[in-house]
Amino acid sequence: MTTGSQPVRLGWFSTGRGDGSYGLLQAALAAIDSGRLNATLEFVFCNRERGQAPGSDRFMALVESRGVPLVCLSSKKFRAERDNKPWAQLREEYDRAAIDLLDSYPADISVNAGYMLIAPILCQAHRMINLHPALPDGPAGIWQNVTWDLIAQDAVETGAMVHSVTEEVDGGPVLSYCRFRIRGRDFDPLWADVAGHDIAELKMDPGDELPLFKAIRQAGVIRERPLLVATLCALADRRIDLDKTAGRPPLDLTVEVESVVTRSGS
Repeated sequence: MTTGSQPVRLGWFSTGRGDGSYGLLQAALAAIDSGRLNATLEFVFCNRERGQAPGSDRFMALVESRGVPLVCLSSKKFRAERDNKPWAQLREEYDRAAIDLLDSYPADISVNAGYMLIAPILCQAHRMINLHPALPDGPAGIWQNVTWDLIAQDAVETGAMVHSVTEEVDGGPVLSYCRFRIRGRDFDPLWADVAGHDIAELKMDPGDELPLFKAIRQAGVIRERPLLVATLCALADRRIDLDKTAGRPPLDLTVEVESVVTRSGS
């Protein structure tokens, strides 16, 4: 941390669906509390409202317990009020409505952490970064698709990355990443269990309950939190400069992330 530097003002975007979204926000708040992350959390935006789901209600309770401004705009209600038009026709209108609601909450960097909407206009108004559960040259899409793609590819390793958000989904400049193996003592028996099986059939049964699928996802989850926090610290310390990403290699934070994983006993 740069002594005497101004804290980075963070915005936070999330659907707040489950433990992943909750844990990412909790990890960032803990890093701020400890002084490791020189930042303030200016607002949290959620595309759900209270009462829509237990997971997002729990997430909102965490936000409110910390006195952080919570701004909600239910994407489900937004669509229903517009005759349930296809979401592709409403994305830009929704983004503009969100921008209006957030006008009085300035942020230097906004974090997408479990935000389940594509934000084509929002990312132009807010400097946004996004956590993606794959290496820079790895599979695209939501984490479920990434995990199945890794199994289909018989992958040896995977990782997670943080990138700038642009209009191209998962296509913005990569800021940082970590990598980890999905082979070895804990994984090899699980790979042996799926050898010779058709991936399409495994997706149907047992689906996401497949032990290999769950093990890969869990290995990613325990690294996503320290990766995001380490990246935010690097942004606050100016080791990563959002204005100077063109042509620069992303920051490899594998050693730092693995040290956190080891200390936590995961």
